[in-house]
Amino acid sequence: MAGYDYDLVVIGAGPGGYVGAIRAAQLGLKAAVIEKDKPGGVCLNVGCIPSKALIHQAEVFGHGAELEKLGVKLDYTGFDYKKVHKKSRTAADKLSKGVQFLLKKNNIEYISGDARVTGKHEVTVDGKQKLSCRNIMVATGSQPRELAGFEFDEERVLSSTGILMLTELPKRLVILGAGAIGMEFAHVMNAFGVEVTVVEMLESVLPIEDAEAVEVIAKAFKSRGIKMLTGAKASALERGDKELTLTIEHGGKSESIACDKLLVAVGRAPNGAGLGLEELGVTVERGFVEVGDYYRTAVDSIYAVGDVINTPLLAHWAMKEAEIAVEHMAGHEVEPRLPDELGPSAVYTVPEIGSFGPTEQRAKELGLEFEKAVFPYRGAGKSVAVEQAEGIVKLLYHAETHEILAGHVVGANATELVHELLLAKKGELLPEDIATMVHAHPTLSEAVMEAARTAEGWPIHA
Repeated sequence: MAGYDYDLVVIGAGPGGYVGAIRAAQLGLKAAVIEKDKPGGVCLNVGCIPSKALIHQAEVFGHGAELEKLGVKLDYTGFDYKKVHKKSRTAADKLSKGVQFLLKKNNIEYISGDARVTGKHEVTVDGKQKLSCRNIMVATGSQPRELAGFEFDEERVLSSTGILMLTELPKRLVILGAGAIGMEFAHVMNAFGVEVTVVEMLESVLPIEDAEAVEVIAKAFKSRGIKMLTGAKASALERGDKELTLTIEHGGKSESIACDKLLVAVGRAPNGAGLGLEELGVTVERGFVEVGDYYRTAVDSIYAVGDVINTPLLAHWAMKEAEIAVEHMAGHEVEPRLPDELGPSAVYTVPEIGSFGPTEQRAKELGLEFEKAVFPYRGAGKSVAVEQAEGIVKLLYHAETHEILAGHVVGANATELVHELLLAKKGELLPEDIATMVHAHPTLSEAVMEAARTAEGWPIHA
C-alpha cells in the first residue's frame, strides 16, 4: 500500500458498499467507507428492510380475519398505524447500527460526509478532506424516479421513501407503476384496509416476471378488492384542497380517479452524476456508470457496483458485484460478472414470487429449445393444511439435455423455495437430482420436488 492512505475507498455504505469494504478487509486490504446519510443505504433505511417489516405487520394484522373465522371476537378500534410505522423504523435502525458494528469489527474506517472523486487515486470528502487510495469503489445507489407532472411533495404525492414514512393511513391510494415496489405497497395498504388502485402502462402487472406466475398474483389481488388498470397511462394530476384527481387514459377513454395519496413507483434513478467521474474519463450515461468486466470502469483504479450501474437494481446483486470487484482488486481468480441466469428476483406480495433465469416468453424470444414443468402448490399437502394452496412451481429446462434454464415459484414462501432450484442450476444438477432427493413431508418444498418429477415424467401428486 506504499504511498496510499488506503487500499480501497468505498463511496456509499449501502449493500454494495459495506459488503465490498468488509470483503476487502477479509482479504487483507485496508479500507474506508464514506457515507453522507446513514449506514446501510436505501435498502436498510428506506427500502427493502422497513418495507418487509411493514409486510410482516400486514400479515400479523391479517391473522385477525383468520381468528374471526374461528369465532373469536376482535375489537379493532384501538388500532394505531403509528405503531406499525414505529416497528418498521426500529428494524431499520437496528440493522443500520449493525452495519456500523460490522465495519468497526473489521477495522474499516467509517467517514461521514459527501464524497467526490478528485483523482484516479483520490477521494475528497466535503470539499476538504483528501484520501489517497489504490482503488476506488463507487456504490452510491439510486433514488426514486420522478415523473413529470407528478413530482413528489412527500405529503400527498409520495415516493417509496415517502410512503414508508407515513404514520397515518389514507382512505384511498392510487399507485402509478406495478413493478415490485408498487405491488408490494398495494398489498400492504390493502391489508390495512386502504382502498387501492394500481395503474400500469404495460399490459400486465409485474411485467418482468413470468406471465403464468403473475396470473396467480393478479387473481389474488383482484379477490382482495385491489383495482388494477393495465395498459393505462396517467396523463394529468390535479392537486385540489381536499383530494387529488388523476386523469387516466385507459381503453381509448379518459377517466378520473380521486384519491387522498398518490404513490409514484415508476422506477429508480441511479446516483452516478456529479461525482467527478466524467472529468477522469469514466462514462456516465443517464446517471449510470459504465463498467466492464469485474465492474471496473475505463479508469483501472475505479470500480462501480449496485444501482449506480446498469444491472438489476437489487441489493443482492450489489453485494455480489462488490465481492467480485474486490476479489479482482486483491488478485484473486473470480468470474468477471454475476451471470444473469444466476441472479434471483424476489417479490414480497402475498402470494410471493421468487424467480431466476428467463421467463417463458423471453425463452421463446431467445429461441431456446426448452420444455416446461408446472406443479400446483395445492399438490403439496402442507399448502392445503396451512390454507396457502394458491401457487405454482414452474421449471424451464433444455428439451434434450434437461439442463435447468429457469425457475419461477409463486406462492407462500416462494422467495425462499426458489433457492433450491437456483442451487441446482448453479451446481449443474438436473431435475432428476431434485426429483429423487427425499424431501420432508409435509413441506411446501415438496412442490419443488414434484415440479422436478413432472419434468422427468413421473409426478406423484398431480
